[in-house]
Amino acid sequence: MKRLNLLRAGALAAAGVLTLTTLTSPAAASQDGNYTFAVIGDIPYGDAAIARFPANIAQINADPAVQWVDHLGDIKNGSSVCSDEYFQLIKTDFDQFKDPLVYTIGDNEWTDCHRPNNGPYDPLDRLAKLRQVFFAKPGRTLGQRSARVEAQSDWGLPENVRWSAADVGFAAVHIVGSNNSLAPWTGKTAPTPEQTAEVLHRTAGAIAHIHETFADARREHQRAVVLLTQADMFDPTVANPSYADYYGFQTIVAAIAREAAAFKGQVYLFNGDSHVFHVDQPLAAGSTWLTFYGVTQPAPNLTRITVDGSNNANDYLRVTVNKHGQQVLSWTKVPFTAV
Repeated sequence: MKRLNLLRAGALAAAGVLTLTTLTSPAAASQDGNYTFAVIGDIPYGDAAIARFPANIAQINADPAVQWVDHLGDIKNGSSVCSDEYFQLIKTDFDQFKDPLVYTIGDNEWTDCHRPNNGPYDPLDRLAKLRQVFFAKPGRTLGQRSARVEAQSDWGLPENVRWSAADVGFAAVHIVGSNNSLAPWTGKTAPTPEQTAEVLHRTAGAIAHIHETFADARREHQRAVVLLTQADMFDPTVANPSYADYYGFQTIVAAIAREAAAFKGQVYLFNGDSHVFHVDQPLAAGSTWLTFYGVTQPAPNLTRITVDGSNNANDYLRVTVNKHGQQVLSWTKVPFTAV
């Protein structure tokens, strides 16, 4: 519980410090029009998927409806090397996206790189390298039609970005699996001081980022908030989740729950991590996750969507923000032709 209390203290101390200016959108949509984006995650995994990835990108590029792309992290599997060369290979692939690309960092590309079959590397070194390679221009998306977004650069977290379009607020938030990076590194029985310090800072930044996203949504009377992250904090494939494997998410879940419950519109949480497409309401009344995380106020307006990944990364999710008067978001899986 000591580590949890540290997380809570660090997060609460920092929440609300960040003030962001007017946001712009990667999508060229009118405020009343509908528009569509693609969501992928946990791709590419393994040599065959790496070889197919350019074809997958080309297919998304060829979809006339798609106006931007979100990658929810894990650009490699958890048992391959986290090399500079691999990062540059994926960056080169990302550069082939014609539309703006928002990339949310996953655990496989830094948190888990301490594993012997991943290098091994110092995870914090790998995180610094990811930021150098993929976030060299803070406040700009990746992709050939790079667009401006609001980045949390003053926190040293350029990967946390926000934007809005058609009365919907979006936020990509760096929250990763492996207990939000608190799983002990190889040869350790507990997080190192450096590891804990990174988690405290990043978690505080994530919570501030979430609070500011909802603050803007209320001020601008937005009809929905969309959060994009790698970690599955409500993994339905785990029958008996252990608190020891999830405590790193508690303050984040609490912040999302409070904000969602107080928000009049819809809230959508897209994540990867567990690899199997799934839609549910993990914070609705009756959900076991409320008790698990100690959430007292249900948030029935929050819908969580997990995208296919890993061996199931055979499709992308085409998500449409509909016109006013309709359900805010709708989605469909589009099979990749190169599988």
